[in-house]
Amino acid sequence: MPISPLAAQTVTRFAPSPTGLLHLGSAYAALVAFRRAHEAGGRFLLRIEDIDPARCRPEYTGAIQEDLHWLGLEWETPIRHQSAHLPDYRTTVDHLTALGIVYPCTCTRADIAAAASAPHGPEGLLYPGTCRHRPADPAQPHALRLNTAAALALTGPLTWLEESEGRLPCDPLAFGDPVLARKDTPASYHLCVTHDDALQGVTLVTRGLDLRPATSLHRLLQALMSWPEPTYAHHPLLRAPDGTRLAKRDAASSLRALREHGMTPDDVRRAATPR
Repeated sequence: MPISPLAAQTVTRFAPSPTGLLHLGSAYAALVAFRRAHEAGGRFLLRIEDIDPARCRPEYTGAIQEDLHWLGLEWETPIRHQSAHLPDYRTTVDHLTALGIVYPCTCTRADIAAAASAPHGPEGLLYPGTCRHRPADPAQPHALRLNTAAALALTGPLTWLEESEGRLPCDPLAFGDPVLARKDTPASYHLCVTHDDALQGVTLVTRGLDLRPATSLHRLLQALMSWPEPTYAHHPLLRAPDGTRLAKRDAASSLRALREHGMTPDDVRRAATPR
């Protein structure tokens, strides 16, 4: 599938995973993206990131759209559901494999945890590279990993454009050799989100500060695939009064619960503002 060229107008997106009900933190992320597109006379997209069949549920997909409509948000149709486009992501993995920078990995999470040399990165334990130079055995269940150092040798040093700060240096090596695909999930979040932002012509990626480190890895994938580079705007995370981060497991903060307790969309929009 062809990748869209960089659009002249502002294009933002909200891309939730349907693994639970939306909460105030999700509402804030959606509102930021929607407002930025609206203020610029641009386009706002809703994308459903549902590549994980073990955690994603159709009923949550419907609930997400219901809650966003209740908040007053509108988006272009059709909505892109990632689970319907797995061959697109496989094509990207195949392209990277042809560049010689992807290798099969048979290590389990327990294997990685047991490796004394495994340091921590932005997403937990870093893979120590055990399978990087092992002969491949296609008969064994395996994941596919990106050889990050080899990839950087192709691209050279990279930067990303943070809207409020200018050009910042990328450090994809902080992620070690990340998984691009698994046996049960044929593509990773990092690969799918980067692919779809390029495909859909997203020019401004608004998202929480927790995802800021991932920008280095996303820029590497963009450079390897010759995809256009968006601008990034990472915003503060909405937190509970005790300072903890809001999460889907916090049922009391779900938009569904707040609505049932009598809150209006205006009430939620006021509450969904970092203090």
